[in-house]
Amino acid sequence: MARRWSKLQKSLMQMVSPTVKLQIHCAVYDMKSQYGSTGLPRYWITLSKEIIWDYPRQFVSLLSLAPGAINPWPYATDISEISGLIREYIDTPREQLLEKTFPDDRWNLTELLRAADRRIGVERLRALAETTSNPAVQKILTLRLGKGTGNNALTASLDVTHPREASDRSPVSQLFPSGVDTDPEQALPR
Repeated sequence: MARRWSKLQKSLMQMVSPTVKLQIHCAVYDMKSQYGSTGLPRYWITLSKEIIWDYPRQFVSLLSLAPGAINPWPYATDISEISGLIREYIDTPREQLLEKTFPDDRWNLTELLRAADRRIGVERLRALAETTSNPAVQKILTLRLGKGTGNNALTASLDVTHPREASDRSPVSQLFPSGVDTDPEQALPR
């Protein structure tokens, strides 16, 4: 039986540092056509109302198949795997958080979670700051460690999408860059 998102979200938010205005969301958009309907799942993380991580939008290349193959998306997604990864991260003992490898993390999600995790102290966060090149993680670390961390990369500005800008487009158009076929008929086997 699948776990409810609200319970997973509550567990996750309890471990987020209060100095970080980080929120994680999960939603399913109804996608209807003359051929039927399906749910279009989406996970996204905001930091002070800026979207810093967005599945599947930022991970379209992981959903793609070989040229000419039928793309199973949105019928086959990674939502269950992402939820399982979040649960595995939450259940990881504090002393193992930085050393543990999460082999199923194809989305670089655990690095974001580590940066926001209140269970990780300042010294370990500084070590993380020296090894990361992820701009979203750097932004979280800037908030947690303060501007004077000595790591110039932490003060770099990010190219993120504000939720108001994203809401001007349909959920499907938000997920695919221009030029990618989003016709539901193309996704159906013939």
